[in-house]
Amino acid sequence: MEKRRFTEFGLSPESLKAIDKMGFEEASPIQSAALPPALAGRDVVGQSSTGSGKTAAFALPAIERVDPHQRSVQVLVLCPTRELAVQVAEEFGKLSQFKRGVHCVPIYGGQSYERQFRALAAGVQIVIGTPGRVMDHMERGTLKLDALRMAVLDEADRMLDMGFRDDIERILSQAPEARQTLFFSATMPKLIQQLIRDYAKDPEWVKIEPHAQHAPKVDQVYFEVERRSKLEVLTRLIDLNDFRYGIVFCSTKIMVDELAEHLHVRGYSVDRLHGDISQAQRTRVMEKFRDRRFEFLIATDVAARGLDIDDLEVVFNFDLPNDAEDYTHRIGRTGRAGRSGRAFTFVSGRELYKLQSMVRFAKLKIRRENVPSLDQVEEARVNVFFEKLRSVLESGNYERQDRLVDRLLEQGYASTDIVSALIAMRNQDDRSAAPEPARPSPAAEAKPPRAEHRPADAGDAPRDRETAPRREKYARPARTGREPGMVTLFMNVGRKQLVTPADIVGKVAGVTRLPAETIGAIDIHQRHLLVDVAEESAPLIMEKLRGVRVKGVPLEVSLARETALPDDE
Repeated sequence: MEKRRFTEFGLSPESLKAIDKMGFEEASPIQSAALPPALAGRDVVGQSSTGSGKTAAFALPAIERVDPHQRSVQVLVLCPTRELAVQVAEEFGKLSQFKRGVHCVPIYGGQSYERQFRALAAGVQIVIGTPGRVMDHMERGTLKLDALRMAVLDEADRMLDMGFRDDIERILSQAPEARQTLFFSATMPKLIQQLIRDYAKDPEWVKIEPHAQHAPKVDQVYFEVERRSKLEVLTRLIDLNDFRYGIVFCSTKIMVDELAEHLHVRGYSVDRLHGDISQAQRTRVMEKFRDRRFEFLIATDVAARGLDIDDLEVVFNFDLPNDAEDYTHRIGRTGRAGRSGRAFTFVSGRELYKLQSMVRFAKLKIRRENVPSLDQVEEARVNVFFEKLRSVLESGNYERQDRLVDRLLEQGYASTDIVSALIAMRNQDDRSAAPEPARPSPAAEAKPPRAEHRPADAGDAPRDRETAPRREKYARPARTGREPGMVTLFMNVGRKQLVTPADIVGKVAGVTRLPAETIGAIDIHQRHLLVDVAEESAPLIMEKLRGVRVKGVPLEVSLARETALPDDE
């Protein structure tokens, strides 16, 4: 079934605002099929597996039916497990966040009765719970269904498999007959069909077939990552694998804008696509992306749907998609035209359960891996440079410098020291000569940052991440004086720790969330560095960065004029 936009269903402005904030620009197939009859007040039977995005298919009609002025239970959602009950309750909370006076509460075994008593006594309109605990509260008199308008059975087949049939029948039999009833189940055994005949009135049947959309040439990996660490893990994976052409998917337009800004600050060449960007602007961005004039496209699902790009190296799911179909659409952007591809997915907290459900639903082949360490990233960079150097030596395509080398050897310098010094000079020269990439486009006129054109066969030659100029956005010559309105901070790390300007800019931006314009010139010495920052932001930067580790060293940050600078040059 074709997906529809949420604006087509006649939802209230508050619900549309919540949907827009969550980034759901289009309804999934089960939502597109179930929302019209459910919003019209009809009973609905939806056959769809977990992972298909069905929660909003019953949550939105439920929220629309609630009278916020009536402080009694009007919607009851039954779930088989406490984990699913909590997950559904969180979804209800997000979708009803702009509906004043609408409250929901999860009730399940293993949680304090007192907390549930207080929540129910306060007058909630929506209860999400497991059948056993719901039945328990009904028997105690703490949960009354006299004003119930809608009953939802989520994953009804699982509840029956777990032995909840008697509880379900007792609950439904005590609910008002005029209620609306919604059944959602992955399978339709005879027991489910009997429940539907007994407790539903002329229901609308909606069936969404699971489609296994395999991507045999896509290597799929997921990482368990805390939300605040996703940016760091993303950049590590990019640097470790030396990716230069890919898409990073986010669930919301706000997240797209924020991530694009963070990556830009760290020196990556990016641009963005989401629903607030006009079609003409999208076309311009995509033309530049196809020409590889920037490296990574940061996008939502809707903005990136239908993209005709055949040679992406990697797809990142920075945020987990809403359903399994969107996941398979995303990873299908790589591994096309007979090429192999990579897909990395970040999950945090309860998202792991959602990913596991999506794996079952779409028969995905995705494995778990550990987040690469900084040492692994550094080793990969060294290996890339080693392979590049070795290929030059083997080709013999270089000008010999025997006389210069002999002079240095005669003065007592070891050959290993000479080579090391030359490599250090090469890296330092490349950094100081690095151009500054353009800022990624805002929602208005999109002018993507430009990166060097990379030919289609560039992947055959080793590339040196250490010397890639686009990664050193803030490399500048030594300071010749502060700009007006700036002060100079001292930090106790320098070239000895292999610190680069991008490390400092990324750390300041990541910890303080200050804009890039806050940071001025950076002067890196052997054992310390000096960085100019906006005077009004200096106290915050010093407070937030003290003790934060850079290259394994806890930072000491102070005003340069108050610090005796070490004589380390």
